[in-house]
Amino acid sequence: MSATNTTHGARDHARAQAGTTAAAMPVLPAPDGLTWAETVASGGYTSMVLARGTTLRLRDVEGDACAHVLLYNADQPWERLNVADTVKIPWQAYLGSGHPLLSDQGRVLATVQRDTSCHHDALCGTSSRPLFVLAAAKHGLEPRDVPPSVSFFKGVGVEADGTLEFLGSAGAGGEVELRMELPAIALIVNAPHPLGKRGQTPFSEPAGSLLEVHAWRGSPTRPGDELWSATPELERAFLNTEGYAAARGIA
Repeated sequence: MSATNTTHGARDHARAQAGTTAAAMPVLPAPDGLTWAETVASGGYTSMVLARGTTLRLRDVEGDACAHVLLYNADQPWERLNVADTVKIPWQAYLGSGHPLLSDQGRVLATVQRDTSCHHDALCGTSSRPLFVLAAAKHGLEPRDVPPSVSFFKGVGVEADGTLEFLGSAGAGGEVELRMELPAIALIVNAPHPLGKRGQTPFSEPAGSLLEVHAWRGSPTRPGDELWSATPELERAFLNTEGYAAARGIA
């Protein structure tokens, strides 16, 4: 007879798990200096509400993670990442340091502050839409609220004839840091890229690798920052962002 077939047995079994750790799990409380610390397994997802100015660092621990990311304005989540504007406003389809992640309202939700991987994708979306639906539901969002995402640590290039070339990973230890320019809901899925071998046959291929997620408080991009006026289009997007934050009383 199972030890969990009674209420008391189930309670004792559950309490016995206290203190158990795994390779992929949140760290609570987060270590000193961090507001969020978690490791996400391949095929897993996570989410968090992040304050304006927060730096979110993603790390490909073993070289086979793929971090699909969606961002929403935490104060009004109908404003969300717009991948088309994210590549159109900077006139650049390849994500990297200094690249803004723009919303459908012409504001900057986050900027890429640091990038050691240089293998990313803003063209293909993800093969893990059900996981985004689960992550979104934790914030009161529905399937219709899940737009195309950006992906980090698996690169995609465009050939002269317009075909897409899967570039794979830059290897273990790659890091990307995103600075939140508005209070943001961050949804993160660690799943195979749709152009990779596992993305095409996800149930017959081995799993990918761990994704480390760390976040800490900081300040958003301000006037005078080199990035603020890097281009006329980017300056307008930052002005839109600052005007919104000022009207809402967000520091």
